[in-house]
Amino acid sequence: MNSTRTLVNTGLAHNLSRAVTHSFAHQSASNALRCSYQVGLCAHRQFSTSRRAQIEVFPPSKDLPHIKETRAAWPHPDMTDKQLNNIQIDHRPTRSWSDKIALNMVRFLRWGTDLATGYRHDDSKPYVMNSRKWFIRFIFLETVAAVPGMTAGMLRHFRSLRRLQRDNGWIETMLEDAYNERMHLLTFMKMAEPGWFMKTMILGAQGVFANGFFIAYLMSPKTCHRFVGYLEEEAVKTYTFAIEDLDKGRIPEWNNMKAPDIAVKYWNMPEGHQSMRDLLLYVRADEAKHREIHHTFGNLTKDDPNPFVSKYKDESKPHPSNGFEALKSKGWEREEII
Repeated sequence: MNSTRTLVNTGLAHNLSRAVTHSFAHQSASNALRCSYQVGLCAHRQFSTSRRAQIEVFPPSKDLPHIKETRAAWPHPDMTDKQLNNIQIDHRPTRSWSDKIALNMVRFLRWGTDLATGYRHDDSKPYVMNSRKWFIRFIFLETVAAVPGMTAGMLRHFRSLRRLQRDNGWIETMLEDAYNERMHLLTFMKMAEPGWFMKTMILGAQGVFANGFFIAYLMSPKTCHRFVGYLEEEAVKTYTFAIEDLDKGRIPEWNNMKAPDIAVKYWNMPEGHQSMRDLLLYVRADEAKHREIHHTFGNLTKDDPNPFVSKYKDESKPHPSNGFEALKSKGWEREEII
């Protein structure tokens, strides 16, 4: 009886030993595979706390039998080096209570965004911004910046349907505005991936901001456009400061970083001008264009024609356009164009 029990115990111990050994071997192999994936991921993305299943932002393109390529709905206008480098930080002074409300709302939003993204930019204090924090800020800003154009375009579309009237070209410019901001986001998502906390912050911010902007636009479109104009002033500051940090050698990781293919194709970036600095110049120029558009719309009535798609009697005089030929940082006054 004792010998039988001894044999059973010995066999059980042997089986347990084999099971544990097999489990550890399988776990080690899984860990090794996971580590090798994470090394490859980190070589491509600057920061991430998300698992692989959560970061399939860009699924592989499908080989379809008939479709070769899907191009951008709104091709980006070309820009010269002079136009890219001439973008300046500027501010439109408030001229009415509506302007003051818009500016104070932007200041409040700026405070919340700085808090959420850990943004600090003060040369008189120890420097705290780095590549990771810059990417967090870029991604967070672009998720918010893409909301106003889509919301305004949708509401003007509904207004046109209700009134059975044309919109005079505003809808297309608003949708293109949102599309451009989303392309900024997709570009930065190719270079960095936020973790679950930042994704939660983005979800909450978008939910609050989108609904708030929707209601505000129904009440006062002029105030909302002025708000976005001031918001774009802050965006121009952000990218200008990032470019300055790069030039001062504060972000060495960006020195040899190249713009992703999605950016090269969208902006038609020429050979030799596809660096991280070039990318920031293109994005900053776009934000300056949005600044001009919304400050201009803030000067117009909602029934005025869209000056950025209109044809002018005297084309030789400077006037608004979809391009960057006559960019006005404070917007065009109504008397200049209508």
